Amino acid sequence: MTRALLFLVALIFATPALAQDGKGDVNEGRLKAYTCMGCHGITGWKNAYPSYHVPRVAGQSYDYLVAALTGYQNGERNHPTMRAQGESLSEADIRDIAAFLSSLKVAE
Repeated sequence: MTRALLFLVALIFATPALAQDGKGDVNEGRLKAYTCMGCHGITGWKNAYPSYHVPRVAGQSYDYLVAALTGYQNGERNHPTMRAQGESLSEADIRDIAAFLSSLKVAE
């Protein structure tokens, strides 16, 4: 009886950890992505100088977003504005933001 009870208690505490898929939290990402949406949330936005198109990030692949943000964070990607944004993010922030942005549906 004691072993069964211990197993049940262990299973209850382990279940949330087993349910985690290693991806970030969409709700946390929604809060953390407010600065992203200032540029990436505007359809057709182009920066005046230097002239470049701001890419759409809503609905992008989670893995792509994590790789891109990590690249800005560690200097592999060198866009000045994005590099500054990336340097301020933790790994958890990157996973949360990627989870949120990848969850967004894009109107065709």
